[in-house]
Amino acid sequence: MLTVIAEIRTRPGQHHRQAVLDQFAKIIPTVLQEAGCHGYAPLVDHAAGVSFQTTAPDSIVMVEQWESVAHLEAHLQTPHMKSLVGSGQRRCAGDQHPYSAGWRLSPPTQ
Repeated sequence: MLTVIAEIRTRPGQHHRQAVLDQFAKIIPTVLQEAGCHGYAPLVDHAAGVSFQTTAPDSIVMVEQWESVAHLEAHLQTPHMKSLVGSGQRRCAGDQHPYSAGWRLSPPTQ
């Protein structure tokens, strides 16, 4: 099992982040049906009111679980992901690719 944590930084403004979240909401049911997908969820900061919390209002963190790197790579080549990347690019900060701002990959487990 491979766990992916990918941070996507959107342009400043709630409407940019919400537009990207809306795009993810449209494809999540399809992604969850892909071979090798065991989890796929966008997360955003919630102001919990704890003293140690910092928030990133222009950030989305994707938490994904894939059977293997091959399954993840196949996912990235699907038409819905290519469309998401293409349409999301103008909403992301700077020149970053909307889906590769920051990746953390866990070692595969048995």
